[in-house]
Amino acid sequence: MQRKYLMLATLAGIIFSTSGNAKDNTKDSIKDDAKNTLKDIVYQQHVKPIFDKKCVVCHACFDAPCQLVLTHGKGLFRGANKQPIYDSLRLTPADTTRLFIDADSEHQWREKDFFSVLPEKTNTTAAVNASILEQLLLMGQKNKIKPNSRLPEDTGIGLSRKNVCPTAEEISDYEQTHPHGGMPLGVVDLTNAERQTLLDWIKQGAVYTPDAAKLSTTEQQAVQLWEQYLNRKGLREQIVARWLYEHLFLAHLHFSDANSKQFFQVVRSSTPPGKTIRHIATRRPNDDPGKSFFYRLQPVQETIVHKTHIVFTLNKQRLEDINQLFFNSDWKIDRLPGYTDAERANPFQTFAPIPASARYGFMLAHAAYFVQTYIRGPVCRGQIATDVIRDQFWVLFQAPQSDLYVTSANYRKRATPLMDIAGVEQDLLDGAKTWMTVKDQYMRYTDMRQAAYDHNNQTGATFADIWRRDGTDKNVLLTVFRHYDNASVSQGLIGDDPLTLWWLDYPLFERGYYNLVVNFDVFGSVSHQAQTRLYFDLIRNDAERNFLRLMPAKSRQTLIDNWYEGAAQLKLLTSYQTVSNKKASGIRYKSDNPMSEFLDRLLNNVAENQQPDIINRRGNAQQHDFSGTAEHQNIQSLRRIVSQPANTLPAVKAFPEVSFIRVFNATGRKEIYTVFRHRKHSNVAFMFGESLRRKPDEDTLMLYPGILASYPNFIFNVSVDEIDTFVDALLAVKNEQAFEKNIITRWGVRRTHPRFWEYFHDLTAYLEERSPTEAGVLDMSRYENL
Repeated sequence: MQRKYLMLATLAGIIFSTSGNAKDNTKDSIKDDAKNTLKDIVYQQHVKPIFDKKCVVCHACFDAPCQLVLTHGKGLFRGANKQPIYDSLRLTPADTTRLFIDADSEHQWREKDFFSVLPEKTNTTAAVNASILEQLLLMGQKNKIKPNSRLPEDTGIGLSRKNVCPTAEEISDYEQTHPHGGMPLGVVDLTNAERQTLLDWIKQGAVYTPDAAKLSTTEQQAVQLWEQYLNRKGLREQIVARWLYEHLFLAHLHFSDANSKQFFQVVRSSTPPGKTIRHIATRRPNDDPGKSFFYRLQPVQETIVHKTHIVFTLNKQRLEDINQLFFNSDWKIDRLPGYTDAERANPFQTFAPIPASARYGFMLAHAAYFVQTYIRGPVCRGQIATDVIRDQFWVLFQAPQSDLYVTSANYRKRATPLMDIAGVEQDLLDGAKTWMTVKDQYMRYTDMRQAAYDHNNQTGATFADIWRRDGTDKNVLLTVFRHYDNASVSQGLIGDDPLTLWWLDYPLFERGYYNLVVNFDVFGSVSHQAQTRLYFDLIRNDAERNFLRLMPAKSRQTLIDNWYEGAAQLKLLTSYQTVSNKKASGIRYKSDNPMSEFLDRLLNNVAENQQPDIINRRGNAQQHDFSGTAEHQNIQSLRRIVSQPANTLPAVKAFPEVSFIRVFNATGRKEIYTVFRHRKHSNVAFMFGESLRRKPDEDTLMLYPGILASYPNFIFNVSVDEIDTFVDALLAVKNEQAFEKNIITRWGVRRTHPRFWEYFHDLTAYLEERSPTEAGVLDMSRYENL
């Protein structure tokens, strides 16, 4: 089935234009100097900085338009491909096309149907003119749009558009049929100096010489230490190394002891430490490598983008912690597990020799990292996971001493065979059969689990059963935000009281990770994707029902009925386990609203050492004095729009999913606030028909001081002197037309704003100032045309 797909967002996201703004005296560092040409253009010195600022904002990860990844020179020279990675109707798995992994040379990529966007290797003028990159840059120069105006509707931005990926032979037809399709797409043009640099580089032969990562002595020592540790020969050491690899393969590893700014990834290589890494390319990290291998730490050489930058810190203390967790008891192993489908589908069986307390303890100690891997994730368009979750909820973890899978060998022995995870089988017919088997296992396990926790020897769940470590660990309580097809995770309890909470025990936590991370294949078939989505739906429901054990028995059914309204009531009866009322909660409630009472007591009993959200929780914000610093005064004003339903604050319906308010003063100091629009649903129990389950009148806004998302949908640029005026105008908005006229035209930063890129990159600069280790370039592919 051959389909054309539009060359998504920016052959190089390629733009960074600025002009004056009398109210904001920050300046762009790139001058628009058409005469600033260079005789000898060096890719790393002159070209890469342009790509880094104006291309990787769209051309990174799996959602890069036409698979043109520009976070590294090898991606540019690999070129583009017409085949979309995201295809919900794919009957069989696609060939994997991961940069650095699935091919190495340009010739190998050409065999995988990638075509060059640069001049072909010839000296003829015709060949140079056929360069796709050059033609699209010249097309983009012709796109003259009124500053800060809406783009024409046929510009074709956003993730839902069709991608057209023209080859050199098709570029003329493309220009005729897509007059607004030049690059940068749907945003202000490059400066003359930037465009000239790129065009001159192309005419000079588009020479690229990759730079090898230069490691400091302390970085080399850290790499040597961890590679030696992961490649020890004992059976216990080998199975623990495999478990660690499968749990850290996504991480950007950071050596905090080495004072390092370089990040690394753990990979399987056919070559031993000290030799050049030869990546063993498998579809999943738990696939059979097919040969002897070594765990190696490979420097991350791509431009760091926030959406894939999930950091895990390594240091000597972490090594001691791992040794204490995994090797402080005399457990035994007779043979190493293999890589069969059965072993990949059931990590509990595969890693059974490793004490469950060690496995769960490691995941709890790094809970925010693991939840990020499957909530935020690296697949860059995560609707497989996100359409099964609410727009905001809190995550708690079951204390290991209260988790039967950890504490009871007999329970663990009975439960482990029922822990198969869906999605390993990719074939449509076989996948359907496998799904029925896995679901039957799941239901048998939940029946067993519920009976065990309802047993007379078990006490009712209390606050003591919620993991809290020493009361100061930031991983203890997490908040998850959904932004349609992506999501973000934050430590601590943020926002107004959520509708639902997840209470994860070890089996839920580990199955969620293997379902959505280890075993998930972004190139997989529709069968694989459907099974993954359906299985995670069961995990969500199970986590919610586990939380209900903390609620009074008589209120549990009422609560879950409120969470699963409408047609989901039928699914409660047919697809999920029923809620048990046999075992009373160990918590004694005093009010008629146990959910609200629990949330208040949670903040006092478990999160007493965490800063409470005094901005968004109704009741609390109204009683707090925000006077003092300028930032507090901003919050004092902005909090007037939070936690109000759209039926009383109509402006809510006009807000996109994620907005940033950039507040500046006369000296150039700026603060940035994230505004989330939380969308209310009657339920999130179905794979399709989300619009039918929406309750937009109940949507609300949430305010966060700082940056809490990877994909900005819009930026508002507001002088500190106008904060009250801005909020007053929002409160007066009655419909979307008024929002555009009175808010967007005055404070909005559209894609066509003369200083769009200056303001957009202020977001990354803000992260670099406050959280340099976690900072990365934000993504603009979802920036809306308001």
